Amino acid sequence: MTVHLGINPLTWTNDDLPSLGADTSLETCLSEGKEAGFAGFELGNKFPREARVLGPILDKHQLKLVSGWYSGRLLERSVEEEIEAVQPHLTLLRELGAKVLVFAEVSGCIHGEQQTPVHLRPRFPAERWAEYGEKLTAFARYTQQQGVQIAYHHHMGTVIESAQDVDNLMTHTGPEVGLLLDTGHLTFAGASPLKVAERWIERINHVHCKDVRADVLADVKNRKTSFLDAVLSGVFTVPGDGCVDYPPIMALLKKQGYSGWLVVEAEQDPAIAHPLTYARLGYNNLSKLARDAGLI
Repeated sequence: MTVHLGINPLTWTNDDLPSLGADTSLETCLSEGKEAGFAGFELGNKFPREARVLGPILDKHQLKLVSGWYSGRLLERSVEEEIEAVQPHLTLLRELGAKVLVFAEVSGCIHGEQQTPVHLRPRFPAERWAEYGEKLTAFARYTQQQGVQIAYHHHMGTVIESAQDVDNLMTHTGPEVGLLLDTGHLTFAGASPLKVAERWIERINHVHCKDVRADVLADVKNRKTSFLDAVLSGVFTVPGDGCVDYPPIMALLKKQGYSGWLVVEAEQDPAIAHPLTYARLGYNNLSKLARDAGLI
């Protein structure tokens, strides 16, 4: 059993706030990510979205495509409409060998609104859990038939953010719907990543290793900032550089036989947090955590 270590381009350029790292090229992201030691990348806004274009670029750097964020709207759309909407993204992932699709429900989301305090995020309509669960399961069954499994990303500023939200989602969906464990978002939401992982370990098919600076988190929560302003304040960092207790999480993944990707996803202001420096730190810390747990 071996896990693979990947990184998200948010270290260099930010999808939600494109001004961060706007002048940084895709070539720089990929070459520095490879230099730091990573085997693959998730998608970002500077990545070509056609396999015939992106494939050779990744091959040049000897990198794999890990996955990529998809903005789902199943609260607003039918399953058939969602299947139609996902086609270009799903095709790109499938053709380049990615096995998971990072899905987040973005209906009403506020994480990209810099002037909106993140605690004002939308709440999931309780009366629609059963319906939504059936729809997401049907959608996930379709992508699974295409060789790609949904990895649901609970995310700050969206309708599925808290540990209770995750519980409700997992309870109302079938095993076709995998769970992306994001240690940073759960910590920000006031949850224990370990407890969520223990409860849903059999569903976890993707892991985002995002650490949290506890003092910054306390400050941004006290000031009731937006998600983006929390990012700009430095709430997130790479694994091993914050307050998340990773060893027991890694031990749990090892016990379960997890063999997917561990992805460093730690959005920071690249003008303050030098991307290559933090990419190296993230790789070195994460590879040690994985080795100590027997995952690699």
